[in-house]
Amino acid sequence: MKKTANLATQLNGFANGLILDSAGNNNECFNFYDWFCKDSSLQRKSWNLMKKVKTFLKHNPQIDILETYVFFKNNCPMRGPLYDDFRICDVTTGNVLYTVIPKCGHSGLAEIWGRENDFKGPIKTAETFSKLFR
Repeated sequence: MKKTANLATQLNGFANGLILDSAGNNNECFNFYDWFCKDSSLQRKSWNLMKKVKTFLKHNPQIDILETYVFFKNNCPMRGPLYDDFRICDVTTGNVLYTVIPKCGHSGLAEIWGRENDFKGPIKTAETFSKLFR
């Protein structure tokens, strides 16, 4: 899929009631790349995740919203509950720069992973998503 939308476009769409994928489309996947949950829950999950994207960006002003995009993933660990994450990617290469997990199905913690340490472990963890930024 060609990436034509950046985070600025996606945030503008969100402000106007739309969830746009990295191609700039508003569709039934609601920017989820992969999911194991019911299709009917994607829209609600995407709204919750997009609010968290905005919070993450507020606390990480170094992220250039013109040069990045976001997508969502619903994960199914072998043990533990389903959990969602969002991934901030470089718009040119598609490389993931950050993976943010509001509540991990493995650890039960909110986690931020990133290229800063080559994704060798979480950069930061907290009991809740909001506590990541205290």
